[in-house]
Amino acid sequence: MNPSVAPSVEPTVAPLPRALPAWAYSHPEMTRLEYERILKPSWQIICHASSIPKPGDYVTLDLGADSVVAVRSADGGIQAFHNVCRHRGSRLLSGSGRCKAAIRCRYHGWTYKLDGTLIGVPEGLGFGDTLDKPSLGLLPARVEELCGLVFVNLDCDAAPLAEIVGDELPRRLARYRIETLEPFSPSTGTQPANWKAVADNYLEGYHIPIAHPGLMRMLDYKHYDVEVHDQWVWFESPLRDKPSSNRLERLYARAATPMPGLGDEDRRVWRYAFIYPNTTIDLYPDQVNTWQMLPAGVSQTRDTFGSYRAPGTDPRTRVAQWANHRLNSLVLDEDIDLVANVQRGLHTRGYRCGPLGAREAAVAWFADRIRASLHDDPARGADR
Repeated sequence: MNPSVAPSVEPTVAPLPRALPAWAYSHPEMTRLEYERILKPSWQIICHASSIPKPGDYVTLDLGADSVVAVRSADGGIQAFHNVCRHRGSRLLSGSGRCKAAIRCRYHGWTYKLDGTLIGVPEGLGFGDTLDKPSLGLLPARVEELCGLVFVNLDCDAAPLAEIVGDELPRRLARYRIETLEPFSPSTGTQPANWKAVADNYLEGYHIPIAHPGLMRMLDYKHYDVEVHDQWVWFESPLRDKPSSNRLERLYARAATPMPGLGDEDRRVWRYAFIYPNTTIDLYPDQVNTWQMLPAGVSQTRDTFGSYRAPGTDPRTRVAQWANHRLNSLVLDEDIDLVANVQRGLHTRGYRCGPLGAREAAVAWFADRIRASLHDDPARGADR
């Protein structure tokens, strides 16, 4: 061999990232494991802090078989509890509302202070000397705020939300002053697909040129950027300078006015944050929207949407908010059709997930986070 000629070496090519295997979107055992290992011990958005302004105001959240209630306590703080009476297991509260000075079970009347302490048991003498009220208070859950958004966690040993999101995400959200906003037009819905398919769809813009003609007219797709962090993902896309050919889209572009705290650089950009495993915060110049996607069975997702705007919003901005809602509703309808079609396709015999492209980096991140949460091996799980 000529010593002056180096031997050829085949380059090492890293395998392309892959999404979760098809069975992960349709297997009942996967749904059970996800609830126990991902959703139940995760931080779940429950409301905006302004939704429970006075002592006794509460909001409940059903999470699988569990239910949690966040309540404004007498000292002005927010506390969270498992939404179940310690006597015979009756759910204590439903929806949202106000329970004034105490929480009273509608079954047998056991009564709890707003801090969860058991204070009243009708016919208490009938329980004899074994009734230990101090040990029968409501079961606590964790509660934290992120820029005015209230999150709860059923796992008392879970890492703090502030630690999970770190300093950078709150810093980016700060300019929107979410804590000063007020809720309007909440809504709920369902999608005929596994919750992870819904999340996958949110986490990539690769399908926008094909499936969302309205977004393509509005967004500068070439500059649709994604940043993947450990526990959250950040998306950012400027709006096109060229006016849209669609009347509703032109109306929004003209009417959208930055909320207090936002500058001119925020007027022409849409930003999105996804907090693992299932919470989104959508940041527009005229409003902030939240979205929580929860499984309602193997092949159905339950959606909870929140919208927040500055108090005293002027008529022009309300027009922009109406147009924003209409535009997002159209995109949602398109996405519901897309994920339903994916859910059907994933059942195809012999199908194996293909590679993911650069614009699907957050889909790969989500798949790896799911594998890690389930204590699976990412390389092995990708091929199954």
